[in-house]
Amino acid sequence: MSRLPTLFVSHGSPMLALQDSPARRFLDGLGASLPRPRAVLAVSAHWETLGAPAVSLAPRPATIHDFGGFPRALFEIQYPAPGAPEVAERAASLLEQAGMAVQRAPDRGLDHGAWVPLRLMYPQADVPVAQMSILHGGDPAAHLALGQALAALREEGVLVLASGSLTHNLYEYRGQGVDAPAPGWVAGFGDWIKARLDAGDRAALLDYRRAAPYAAQNHPTDEHLLPLFVALGAAGPQAHATRLHASVEHGVLAMDAYAFD
Repeated sequence: MSRLPTLFVSHGSPMLALQDSPARRFLDGLGASLPRPRAVLAVSAHWETLGAPAVSLAPRPATIHDFGGFPRALFEIQYPAPGAPEVAERAASLLEQAGMAVQRAPDRGLDHGAWVPLRLMYPQADVPVAQMSILHGGDPAAHLALGQALAALREEGVLVLASGSLTHNLYEYRGQGVDAPAPGWVAGFGDWIKARLDAGDRAALLDYRRAAPYAAQNHPTDEHLLPLFVALGAAGPQAHATRLHASVEHGVLAMDAYAFD
């Protein structure tokens, strides 16, 4: 079985599920470009837990429509992928071996941070999926450690798919079209992240809120960037980052995607 990369993808607006864009077209072809995994462990910015990460043991995870104010067609979408409770238990075991506490959620479904990219990557919904939460209030170092504990999954045919957004300041969204250009503060932050990933400068990345230009403007809160650190950690200490895609939607949502291998 081929060793899989770990992935960070930007899921942007839930409208990515319906609306054409460069990022949607990229995700449409991403699954076919990778070795087929036996299962996916999705780590989404939209599931946060206090104190310890949680894994979902749902055998048939429901499609969670965790948003409002969008067209009815978006709420009618279902992503009926089978669950992967054994992968969730394996992830929990690895975290516990690393000295971390773990919560187990018996029936938690897939939020849009998971099912929107997965529906584009694996439209047949035939790859089993488990989901893991991020830590509410956890810093980048805590999420890098979560990823490091999960590194063995790469050798076991499990794709670690971390889903967030490279930039995510919805306070700056004022109805811009999907193809609106990025202002300098969005582009500058994305360029900095790429340069630090290319250089393997984990110390700077972990301190991004102080070191990166426009960090707080792009991320008033951390949760949409934290999955990137899980993917980085899960790829191992010598992982090389490759930017697979870069585009911007609505001017303020950088849709960059990275593979770590």
